[in-house]
Amino acid sequence: MIKWGAISMVLVMMLASCNNAKNGEASDKEDLTAKRLLQGIWLDDETDIPLMRINGDTIYYLDPQNLPVYFKVIRDTIYVRGNTPIAYKIDRQTEYSFWFHSLSDEIVKLYKSDNPEDTLAFSSQETEITPNIPEVVKKDSVVVYKGTRYRGYVYINPSQMKVIKTAYSEEGIGMDNVYYDNIIHICVYEGRNLLYGKDITKKIFADIFPEEELKQTILTDMNFMGVDGKGYHYEATLRVPESSVYHLVNLTISPDKQLHIKMVE
Repeated sequence: MIKWGAISMVLVMMLASCNNAKNGEASDKEDLTAKRLLQGIWLDDETDIPLMRINGDTIYYLDPQNLPVYFKVIRDTIYVRGNTPIAYKIDRQTEYSFWFHSLSDEIVKLYKSDNPEDTLAFSSQETEITPNIPEVVKKDSVVVYKGTRYRGYVYINPSQMKVIKTAYSEEGIGMDNVYYDNIIHICVYEGRNLLYGKDITKKIFADIFPEEELKQTILTDMNFMGVDGKGYHYEATLRVPESSVYHLVNLTISPDKQLHIKMVE
């Protein structure tokens, strides 16, 4: 049975898969006959549940949150070119059966549907994207420093900026899920006097995160932490969607209005 809970894969396995995908794709011609045999809807051999629909050079998954992916068949391998390139070794392929080795070294067995009603499961090829938050979230805090009252505001705004995260099933099948990121506005006031205001996106954290790690996170939260001699302090949360992995980052606005960023240790 195909189980779709996200798990962590061994890094060496992923790097080998990506390298094999690039090397294999560059060295041989595409098997167009094998691609033609893959056209149609494929069901899990044990559960009879539709898993994917293949049309042309694109794989569409049953879950509408999964992005369609481009693929090639070269010799005995199918190369999937999604957010993370993956290569699966084909164990068996006929007009009505398709077996392949997943990244966790399990043989995934599929058979082609001959039931026209199975097309209803793929009636919409438009990817569904669920916002991280449904509407603007507003937060404000009041602190007093050296007798002066400061008010810090946070506005968490949903955006149309997409975050693509590759998730893996327990059988080692990779699929790309898509989410919306947030834009967070921060501002500090002394009475009615605006001392600082800025829109924050996760791009400003590019100097402290590797690119591949940053692009799979969502800027989920921000809190005003206080005021001291070094300036105004905020703490941002960047989270990997649908996981327990998150990072905390300190943002300090210095007295000269410069923004300084540092990872929370």
